[in-house]
Amino acid sequence: MKTALVVGATGLIGKHLTIKLLASNFYTKVKVLVRKPLEIKHPNLEQIVVDFDNLDTSKIIADDVFCCLGTTMKKAGSKPAFYKVDFTYPLEIAKAALVNGAKQYLIVTAMGADERSMFYYNRVKGEIEKALSDLRYPTLLIFRPSMLIGEREEPRLGEKIGEKLMNLFSFLIPEKYQAIKGEKVAEAMLILAQKGIKNKDIFESGTLQNY
Repeated sequence: MKTALVVGATGLIGKHLTIKLLASNFYTKVKVLVRKPLEIKHPNLEQIVVDFDNLDTSKIIADDVFCCLGTTMKKAGSKPAFYKVDFTYPLEIAKAALVNGAKQYLIVTAMGADERSMFYYNRVKGEIEKALSDLRYPTLLIFRPSMLIGEREEPRLGEKIGEKLMNLFSFLIPEKYQAIKGEKVAEAMLILAQKGIKNKDIFESGTLQNY
């Protein structure tokens, strides 16, 4: 009788993941942290409306936490705003969940995540991986997809162009660099959450294509 908690349930991966978790027999309850309620209705779904800047940590209770939070520099509008969404929120949620008994934390970062990267985006992704590792969760699973494809709430022209180019030249691109569907990442997260993996493991994009 396990409980899952999804953070970022309105995003490309989080949306697919929430639906898959609800359809799975592995979890008897699926909680989502949201700024406003989702349109999804399900007897096993519990929607927790929160202010991420003033988080009530007593509500962050689950066996497994799936963090799909993420934004872009363009959407965030500034480096501090980007950092808050991609580092501060995931870390604070992880800390609260661990104190409240969580055993497993799964997070989507990005290909090229590296705390020493000269690129700010990749550096922040690497920093959150390092910070989460330092918490010493019983299980920490990190997912590093390449370019994500799928239907988003907000269109991203650059990604659409990149998707078309990748599809056109996919036969020339090594599997680890090929674009990957958000639904495929969600499926991999659900499958691997059930494997009983201990300690920390990192899954690169090419590996995720196989689930």
